[in-house]
Amino acid sequence: MMSPSPFHGLSAFPPTPADPEGRVDTEGLGRLLERLCEAGVSSIGLLGSTGIYAYLTREERQRAVRAAVECVRGRVPLVVGAGALRTDHAVDLARDAEAAGAGALLLAPVSYTPLTQEEAYQHFLAVAKATRLPLCIYNNPGTTHFTFSRELLQRLSDMETIRAVKMPLPVDGDLRGELALLREKTDLAIGYSGDWGAAEALSSGADAWYSVIGGLLPRTALALTRAAMAGSDGEARRLDGLLQPLWDLFKAYGSIRVIYVLAEHLDVRAELPRPLLPLGPADRRRVLDAARPLIELERQSLL
Repeated sequence: MMSPSPFHGLSAFPPTPADPEGRVDTEGLGRLLERLCEAGVSSIGLLGSTGIYAYLTREERQRAVRAAVECVRGRVPLVVGAGALRTDHAVDLARDAEAAGAGALLLAPVSYTPLTQEEAYQHFLAVAKATRLPLCIYNNPGTTHFTFSRELLQRLSDMETIRAVKMPLPVDGDLRGELALLREKTDLAIGYSGDWGAAEALSSGADAWYSVIGGLLPRTALALTRAAMAGSDGEARRLDGLLQPLWDLFKAYGSIRVIYVLAEHLDVRAELPRPLLPLGPADRRRVLDAARPLIELERQSLL
């Protein structure tokens, strides 16, 4: 059965298999999504940053969403990224996703010229009014170079269809303090990205983990999510420890480069879009050495 909310629990963000010309491999995408459905993730984050949304044309994004809807068949909510530089383009992408059968939207304030708080508000307002889908704010200052003020988050939370926010890990590390302030200002479901901080974020009371590694190793990510949300701190720390070598590589190389090495190892043809370059042989070996025990555990369902 579909989760009652796409913004709670583990939201798994898979890579989007595509060739060097940006043509989406819908069969490869379907194989990835089938694994996520079988594992029982709470939602699937399609066309997130790891899903190379910013590098795909509108037509290829439409193909990806249609293929995903056909594969998933309502078993898991699909949260589809609708980020774009122009507001009218983001509106078009949101409507495309709704027409294809997506369950929710994820929207980042993508920009070239830095946005003001009011410009971001008007951008979100236009997209929120364009469809009936629930929307998650994608707060990703490392990529967008835009920081949401708490006042802006409060204004956005007053919009009927804006239901959640995907937060970066706080710079000062005070997750409990940040969660308390956000809950005081908004009624949004609050989730975090930054996989290496997921265990602490969930243990601190976050509603969701928007997970990069969950897109390829969903059973491992699910086990960590359930342990942390249940207050099983020892088990959460154990699982987080198993993942620590990958977290170190995420920080060293960027999670997208690491994930695309793992995708190829799992027989999914997913090439990084240029100008991004794949890791060299020695770095690839480091990634695979770190991931191999987890891949084996995942296959054997020993978690």
